[in-house]
Amino acid sequence: MAAPTSAMGLTPSTSLADALHLRRRGDTSLPPPPRKWRGNRPPTLCSRYVQTCRYLVERKAGRNVFPNIFSGIHGVVGFVRCAAVISRILTGRMDPSAAFGLANTGLAYFGGRLFALGEPDLPYAVHLSPSGDITTMGRWDFGGKLSMGTTAHPKKDPITGEVSAFRYSPVPPFVTYFRIDAEGRKQPDDVPLFSVSQPSFLHDFAITENYAIFCDIQIVIQPLQMVFGGGFPFGTDAGKVSRVGILPRYAESDRDIRWFDVPGFNPVHTINEWEEDGGATVVLVAPNVLSLEHVLDKMELAVSCVEMVRIDLKSGVVSRTPLSSGNLDFGVINPRYLGRRHRYAYLGLWDPQPMVAGVVKIDMEKKGGDCVAASRMYDPGRFGGELIFVPAPDEGEGKDDGYLVTFLHDENTRKWSFLVMDARSPDLEVVAEVSLPRRVPYSFHGLFVTAEDLRAQRGKS
Repeated sequence: MAAPTSAMGLTPSTSLADALHLRRRGDTSLPPPPRKWRGNRPPTLCSRYVQTCRYLVERKAGRNVFPNIFSGIHGVVGFVRCAAVISRILTGRMDPSAAFGLANTGLAYFGGRLFALGEPDLPYAVHLSPSGDITTMGRWDFGGKLSMGTTAHPKKDPITGEVSAFRYSPVPPFVTYFRIDAEGRKQPDDVPLFSVSQPSFLHDFAITENYAIFCDIQIVIQPLQMVFGGGFPFGTDAGKVSRVGILPRYAESDRDIRWFDVPGFNPVHTINEWEEDGGATVVLVAPNVLSLEHVLDKMELAVSCVEMVRIDLKSGVVSRTPLSSGNLDFGVINPRYLGRRHRYAYLGLWDPQPMVAGVVKIDMEKKGGDCVAASRMYDPGRFGGELIFVPAPDEGEGKDDGYLVTFLHDENTRKWSFLVMDARSPDLEVVAEVSLPRRVPYSFHGLFVTAEDLRAQRGKS
């Protein structure tokens, strides 16, 4: 697992078993870990900055050099900073495409490489050594085939190993879909979605076995507001009708995409998606942001409701079903079922956003009423980050056979820990809690990488 704010992580897989033992010293009430997970190496915690171009320039300068695109350009200082950046670009001292990259939003493993991702820039390849140390290999353009940023949420098909991804931009084409094969080679057939007529905050998307799913929401990009108004680059468009686009995964152009109006449906993240009726029906489960007026300005007042959206591709009929009234987001499933129907989802409970005060397990097959199957609230004053589902290596028939892991911070004692919960237990039982020597900041998105994948990591070539 790693937190992308600085590519931190406990050494995965075999070390998770050792982490379980740390909690059990002197405590015989907890069951032993699965035999396959019993290792002989101590768990390690490593914290490293991703060596982005931006980080290296600002470290050398000893100060902030680049304007923050997420907070706008304010006053004389902001404009002076912008002028300095423009001067560096014009004199050839800076690659303009690397100016804003932070590589701090998400992580992905595919094609034998581990990537730190941030939407304004290319992925950064990082390497995790057997000792647990993390090094930055550099920006990754897939052999010159990718020149612009990419989503922090690429989707790896668990059956084929192929990766679907996209990038969004404040200038046309506002969204471009592309694919990467199982060996990590970007495919040449990009699909610009010219049917997207204005730039939206398209942070996440979804895939099924045959389709890629895009949500064109009411949170929009306003680049001129940032430059001339000194404001946030994102805003809301109350007059826009949200819609969902269904694109065949192997489409050659956006002529193949079909858009379906879903008024008021504004998901920032997706959870699970699948096909029914032989591919004639597409189902999407995602947290819908209900309070658009707060999502960008007063985040602590923002509220999300998990919904199931069912789209009949033959009739065009769209139906919606709320699954929980809780303020939930950062949903995960067993990654072995990505793009396929799954029964359970695990989400963080905002209280308030962006503080995750507990975990909720949803049964997506439950009919009627609230679909909460289990929950666990953290102790008062303790908050966590995004959950990661780690499948049990000897996974049985249960799709929820595995563990939930996350980092916790106690706001009262200033102590930090790594938490492991049993995903199948009726109360999400805490299996282990490991004290950490330093804080892991509340992060965006993380990743669990198996020991097998780590051993298969490739070099720079």
